[in-house]
Amino acid sequence: MSKLYLVPTPIGNLEDITLRAIRILKEVDLILAEDTRTSKPLLNHFEIKTPLQSHHLFNEHQRVESIVQEIKSGATIALITDAGTPAISDPGFLLVRECIKNDVEVETLAGATAFVPALVNSGLPCDRFCFEGFLPHKKGRQTKLENLVKEERTMVFYESPHRLIKTLSSFQDYFGKDRKASVSRELSKLFEENKRGTLEELIAHFSAKSIKGEIVIVVQGLTKS
Repeated sequence: MSKLYLVPTPIGNLEDITLRAIRILKEVDLILAEDTRTSKPLLNHFEIKTPLQSHHLFNEHQRVESIVQEIKSGATIALITDAGTPAISDPGFLLVRECIKNDVEVETLAGATAFVPALVNSGLPCDRFCFEGFLPHKKGRQTKLENLVKEERTMVFYESPHRLIKTLSSFQDYFGKDRKASVSRELSKLFEENKRGTLEELIAHFSAKSIKGEIVIVVQGLTKS
């Protein structure tokens, strides 16, 4: 039966892919990948020979309609991103929404996503949390932070290594230097790092070293005095 599969891929360690994900990627007619250059080594490692096409932030608006029509014509298609679960700070939402509008079946496999291990590993409350993804770089950044000042849930953010210090400094300005937080870097990879402390301590730690890898920041929510 034709459908769209959303298939999570490892965020680092290749062993984190599921057996079901490997089977689905071998069985579908086509794999849509955020970056085919990034996905080819993964597919080659698991001997997945399914045809591959690019589907990324810069072409998804133009392609969603034709992809939906292809599925409605009988094709079974899988969507993957460079790492993690599609549509979580990656392309996927537009295609899923269009499939639902057109009564095309969508099935999402369970699997890797970066913010879950970072949150659980932070030592901060994870019974209630909000996922904010990447903060706006310029327009809307101040407003977003102002709206989060009174947030009582644990907050989770994605960030790039070259913007980590700037973002931690912004958090310190809005949340205070003593707010507890955790920074997870290179999750599931050889040089994984999980650093916990106050925002002031984290700024000092990462200012003194070279920063590489994808970043997840977990920040304690406002606590009632």
